[in-house]
Amino acid sequence: MRYLQLAAARGWPRIVSIQNPYSLLNRSFEVGLAEISQHEDVGLLAYSPLGFGVLSGKYLDGARPEGARLTLFERFSRYSNPQGVRATAAYVELARRHGLDPAQMALAYINSRPFVTANIIGATRMEQLESNLASVDLTLSEEVLEGIEAIHQEHPNPCP
Repeated sequence: MRYLQLAAARGWPRIVSIQNPYSLLNRSFEVGLAEISQHEDVGLLAYSPLGFGVLSGKYLDGARPEGARLTLFERFSRYSNPQGVRATAAYVELARRHGLDPAQMALAYINSRPFVTANIIGATRMEQLESNLASVDLTLSEEVLEGIEAIHQEHPNPCP
């Protein structure tokens, strides 16, 4: 806010975006920045919207798929804590119960937030990229959105 004020007063370039982590496992952006982001028209570039791929469900039950990011880079444990694992399992179960791909559901949720300008997706295989891109055409039902909020209430920001 201070920079925006100074930019306006001094004719400096205006901030137009902010890049922060934002996913179903880390919605802390909503607590202190989303309102300012919307009010000041500074869009969020949502970083790690799949939590290093965790929200795809591919790491559940201790799985470590060959070539997957967390298999290759074990030091990244932000999304692997017990609370995150429980929340991930709940989100994956919700997606599957509604016939949705878990990764697409997670990305579609991010896409639906009014303060998000861009969803920074990552993929190691072309199929993942195609699936991730297809999430832009997915509109989540009210029932799915209510399920997401219920899980968030039970497991608030398990991986900040």
